[in-house]
Amino acid sequence: MKLDFQSKVFEKEKVVLGDTEEYIVRGGRHLFNKLPQAFEGIKQIGVIGWSSQGPAQAQNLRDSLEGTGIKVVIGLRDGSSSFVAAEKVGFSRTNGTAGEMFDVIRTSDLLLLLISDAAQTQQYKEIFAALRPGSTLGLSHGFLLGYLQSIGEDFPTHINVIAVCPKGMGPSVRRLYEQGKSVNGAGINSSFGVYRDIDGRATDIALGWAVAIGAPAIFQTTLESEYKSDIFGERGILLGAVHGIAESLYRWFKGHGATAEEAFLRSAESITGPISRIISKEGILAVYERLDEQGKLTFMQAYSAAYHPAFEVLMEIYADVASGAEIRSVINADARFKRYPMGKIDGTEMWQVGEGVRARRVEADIPIDPTTAGIYIATMMAQIDLLTEMGHPYSEVANESIIESVDSLNPYMHYKGVAYMVDNCSTTARLGARKWAPRFDYLLTQLAFTKLEQGAQIDENLADNFLNNRIHQVLKVAGELRPPVDISVVG
Repeated sequence: MKLDFQSKVFEKEKVVLGDTEEYIVRGGRHLFNKLPQAFEGIKQIGVIGWSSQGPAQAQNLRDSLEGTGIKVVIGLRDGSSSFVAAEKVGFSRTNGTAGEMFDVIRTSDLLLLLISDAAQTQQYKEIFAALRPGSTLGLSHGFLLGYLQSIGEDFPTHINVIAVCPKGMGPSVRRLYEQGKSVNGAGINSSFGVYRDIDGRATDIALGWAVAIGAPAIFQTTLESEYKSDIFGERGILLGAVHGIAESLYRWFKGHGATAEEAFLRSAESITGPISRIISKEGILAVYERLDEQGKLTFMQAYSAAYHPAFEVLMEIYADVASGAEIRSVINADARFKRYPMGKIDGTEMWQVGEGVRARRVEADIPIDPTTAGIYIATMMAQIDLLTEMGHPYSEVANESIIESVDSLNPYMHYKGVAYMVDNCSTTARLGARKWAPRFDYLLTQLAFTKLEQGAQIDENLADNFLNNRIHQVLKVAGELRPPVDISVVG
């Protein structure tokens, strides 16, 4: 996928990722003075919704635009309990920064639609009808585009349509922005895309939006590429797969004589602790290189056993996303919520044991377990290879398969467990994690662990692909664009 863009406001920079060239914008607080120019003609930014992304983006925008005269207004359904939460952070009807959803849509020049994906599919006709001609519709997910394509419809032709998609859940977007008040550039990287530009302003509006919410690096994508990689990634290594991997490894270690506490340390703690930290700071290969000779052998055996079962599940997920089946699944699930709300996902023995382990945690005592590293990284690499095969740009592949995982999501699981990680995400992500985690668990148990029981042989082709994959160079470059601080999940 060849991508390029032109901006009248922000300076773009070329980066070489693998065998391709891409262009990015580096964010930072020093660019806030350019926001009035990027948002020229915009007097009001409406933020619709108050779930995962809404609170974070609304507060970040308000803080970044202070003193510019551009107003940020929250739009919610009449009677919504979220008015109370919004008022606690300064958005209220009395000061003109909160209002009824459709009133805010009608009066906004830039409208950020951050309600749940299912709600968007239910209300899009009313929303489109309320949008002012010449205004800009902003999305943080391409789900609605996927839905419209599946039913043969499109966005209105009299508005700009853009996307800014932070590579992390809403709490991460806010926490790193707050840290950025003392460390310039702290924030969550974002991708941006322009679907429709009716007046030549869409690109700069999108880039201004990304800068204003604190993105330290802004990558280009398309709405179609974004929704496919994002919905797929959530069901893969970001949420669903890591949950299923941890559950299956926990049982594996217990079945081989480990105590419950040891099994949790060697599975979930190993992934969210040292493995994630090393990948974040030094890259994927560094995990393998930290192991001794026996550890490297065990890693490659586990990697060889897990790669193809993981790839098989990931192919199934990608096909369901691309065909629209996964989008329909989310919509159908939303219709069942009144009768059967989403249940707990941390009630099993493993996560109950984990509460005690976390309470007594000594970070230095958490091992890099070579079997865990091999299984986890095989799944990560399978996702990387599939997205690359499907033509996604390397920046998107790295963000949706590695960076979002180790820099945004896994730290939350390390802090409070799997439910805290998953359930701080969007409804679409939460549903996907619940649906596909058992699939990864089952297939790894059936196919990967049985091979390990039988003394799995190392697949030399897989080992060579791992050691020499272009993603390592991509991640090295992308790693230089990561936030200058680690996320603080406390606060």
